[in-house]
Amino acid sequence: DYAIGGMQLPYVVEAAGNAFFAAASVSIGAGMLTVGNANLLIAHGTRAQQRAFALPEFAGRFSGTMCLSEPQAGSSLSDITTHAVPDGDDFEADPLGPRYRLRGNKMWISAGEHELTDNIVHLVLAKIPGPDGRLPPGVKGISLFIVPKKLVDADGNLTGERNDVALAGLNHKCGWRGTPNTLLNFGEGRYPVRPPGLDGRGGGAIGYRVGEPGQGLRLMFHMMNEARIGVGMAATMLGMAGYLASLDYARTRLQGRPVGPAGRDPTQPPVRIIEHADVKRMLLAQKAYCEGALALELYCARLVDEQRTGTAEAAQQAYQLLELLTPIAKSWPSEWCLEANSLAIQVHGGYGYTRDFPVEQYWRDNRLNMIHEGTHGIQALDLLGRKVLMDDGAALRVLRARITDTARRAAADAELAEYAAALQRAWERIEDTVRAAWAAGDAASALANAVPYMQAFGHGVIAWLWMDVAVASAGGDAASVGRRQACRYFFRYELPKIDAWLAVVRTRDRTCADMPEEAF
Repeated sequence: DYAIGGMQLPYVVEAAGNAFFAAASVSIGAGMLTVGNANLLIAHGTRAQQRAFALPEFAGRFSGTMCLSEPQAGSSLSDITTHAVPDGDDFEADPLGPRYRLRGNKMWISAGEHELTDNIVHLVLAKIPGPDGRLPPGVKGISLFIVPKKLVDADGNLTGERNDVALAGLNHKCGWRGTPNTLLNFGEGRYPVRPPGLDGRGGGAIGYRVGEPGQGLRLMFHMMNEARIGVGMAATMLGMAGYLASLDYARTRLQGRPVGPAGRDPTQPPVRIIEHADVKRMLLAQKAYCEGALALELYCARLVDEQRTGTAEAAQQAYQLLELLTPIAKSWPSEWCLEANSLAIQVHGGYGYTRDFPVEQYWRDNRLNMIHEGTHGIQALDLLGRKVLMDDGAALRVLRARITDTARRAAADAELAEYAAALQRAWERIEDTVRAAWAAGDAASALANAVPYMQAFGHGVIAWLWMDVAVASAGGDAASVGRRQACRYFFRYELPKIDAWLAVVRTRDRTCADMPEEAF
């Protein structure tokens, strides 16, 4: 907001601007966690917490992390063991919020330790032991805490004392090598803290509770959902960077001769590889994946804006659509822009497999995006197990109404009419498959093929967005021709894939689920 020093730009503008940083260096430009950390505190923290932690993060003085996973509990947050105990009888009187001492370990913490900023603000999920000293079971017992690397006063000024947060190890990664990924120990005693006025009973790292006890996971989803759109944008722009690099290479690399009589003459000069049909196929696939993904991410960013600025009805629809599309915004670019990076390597040939060209790095960086901020499988369970069903399918009905409107407009265009009909048929099958998957009321069978369903759903969404782009690209300039050709590619080469994916979901096929462990 302008009131706290911001430009108050729409989020869609911020997302588009950040796309350039992701394309330049996804790991150096990974400030999304800091912004998401600060945004969570603006939404759920006290004024004192906002002043001491969020505002310095927005100003770039502090950076932020999210500390969820543990070595023994990756995505299974109900099994975390990091715990927080009240720090003295006056723990609720601290101006920065109820004060606790934390002990435990957190794994896979991006930018968990560095010297790029004055301080690092860790948002940590931990459990508060009950009266019997035991940790509450399940995710309902999880609370959220601010645990700064260095202690601060109520105005965010450093006190000069280090909190008991220690770097325990670095994860040596395939990609994203510009961002250190860490194992952190909280309260191991390497930096014992005894601030004035605190008795330090029980030892541990000092943390300040955000919100009420037991509400930690609900609050953290504010940051997680924002990070998922950020991951999708990072995957998109890594794919885009590879596409542009391979396009440039294909336009300059001489190799081979045309197919046909003219190509049989060895005295003829070689042609640029972009003149070969198969290279065009790989470039067109990359364009369809990456520009389609970019349309998806910017559409989701626009929905964030509409929640803030629209009428009550528009804001509600934007909320429903964003809930439904968030698993797709994270997962689809992570899978298909990774495929674009693979194709970029292929276009480069043997050179693409070397470090002489950047495309191998783009692939390595992008391979993470199917994993962090909720794996592919978790996104699929969320989509088929919750999002398409919530409010009796209300969000899916809103989406279908928008798809139908796009198809209606496209049907009036002779070049797009056949694709408009194909889009409607595809979405009829996607919707029918939800009913078939849940027909028996058995979650285990319905969700056994959740990932194939998510793949089909994602392809259906991208097909819709490509049609929307094609309707808007009615000119005869090269850019409009290129977009329409990418739309044509997606409908002819990609959308037909959904039938195979939906078939196993519709029949509740248990080939994978019933595979005996010993048979592997």
